[in-house]
Amino acid sequence: MSLVRWDPFRDVVALQDRINRIFDDAFPRARTPDDDMSLCAWRPVVDIYETPVAIILNAELPGVKKEDVSVEVKDNVLTIKGERSSDQEISEDNYFRRERCFGTFSRSFSLQYRVDPEKIKARFKDGVLEIEVTKPAEEHPKQVTVNVD
Repeated sequence: MSLVRWDPFRDVVALQDRINRIFDDAFPRARTPDDDMSLCAWRPVVDIYETPVAIILNAELPGVKKEDVSVEVKDNVLTIKGERSSDQEISEDNYFRRERCFGTFSRSFSLQYRVDPEKIKARFKDGVLEIEVTKPAEEHPKQVTVNVD
């Protein structure tokens, strides 16, 4: 008799597949020839970290031109919008496989600090958008001396 090591996560993938099938059966979608592309909602990956003076956001935007990206701050929400265009010179009939997604994207992030939009810096290099959000100066409570007569 051979011993098999118990792995509590062995059946998680099978469970996920079953749950996905249940939802697909309960909420069927109309299948179209472009269904594979319609499933492709592109959301660029983002890393966010903190330095002593700023919050840094790095977004991977391969194949996106600098002029096709906008960064907005409103009501303390930072939003990155843009579009990645497909290569129009290649006919759909010439593809063997197409896995990259194209189209518009939008990512929004709530900022934990009330920031001054004028102090936000953005750089775009080698397909990576780096946004530096300067932290506000700490507010120190004003202490008032009270004279008692």
